[in-house]
Amino acid sequence: MVKLVVAYKHPTDVQEFERRYLGEHVAMARRIPHMARIEFGKVVGMMDGSKAPYHRIAELHFESQAALGQAGASADGQAAFKHAGEIGTGGLDAMVVEVDD
Repeated sequence: MVKLVVAYKHPTDVQEFERRYLGEHVAMARRIPHMARIEFGKVVGMMDGSKAPYHRIAELHFESQAALGQAGASADGQAAFKHAGEIGTGGLDAMVVEVDD
């Protein structure tokens, strides 16, 4: 299993980001094919109490690297990834993680 972790840095306009993320992006992301599951979360801080470098994190789980590739190549995947870049005004990091267990 692999997962795509999308970590959104703090947006330039939090209210606008939240409006578009919750009102548009979540539904788009849920339409990406070949996913085993998807999770969305808001980062509330670091364990030491400091401010986290990220505002939100999404984790998209796939049965294989091939399934992730198919998802990314699909029209829904392309639209969601493009939209993520548009709303991620503070920047974002996208990481592919191989899940051990």
